[in-house]
Amino acid sequence: MATDFQPRIVGFLCNWCSYAGADMTGTSRIIYPPNIRILRVPCSGRVDPLFIVKAFREGADGVLVSGCHPGDCHYAEGNYHTRRRLAVMQSLLEFVGIEPGRVKLTWVSASEGKQFAQIVREFTDTVKKLGPSKYPEGRESGN
Repeated sequence: MATDFQPRIVGFLCNWCSYAGADMTGTSRIIYPPNIRILRVPCSGRVDPLFIVKAFREGADGVLVSGCHPGDCHYAEGNYHTRRRLAVMQSLLEFVGIEPGRVKLTWVSASEGKQFAQIVREFTDTVKKLGPSKYPEGRESGN
């Protein structure tokens, strides 16, 4: 594995908490790796498992899903649905060839800019250690 590998990470962040937390990171000028590409979603509960698979098919090396803390969801139970959905999805991801550790679920509130930066740093390091994704239709096929 080359030491200069820079992972491509897709982040699905809920509009109300995690996206605002990422914005707080930027306005506070907290440095974090530029490897993440953020997609704002209305709620983490709206992240369809097919979005995650599509991110890998398009060349992502890791996917971060982040929402409001349990009990603080603006849509009442969206983050509970996300937690259950991703727990079930882990075995499906392994079945299709995506190694464990490439998908991470976190909770970040709007005031937790430092925590968001730390999560991105740690996840980037984890994905770097895993190396490039070997998912069949991702980066390996020339995308």
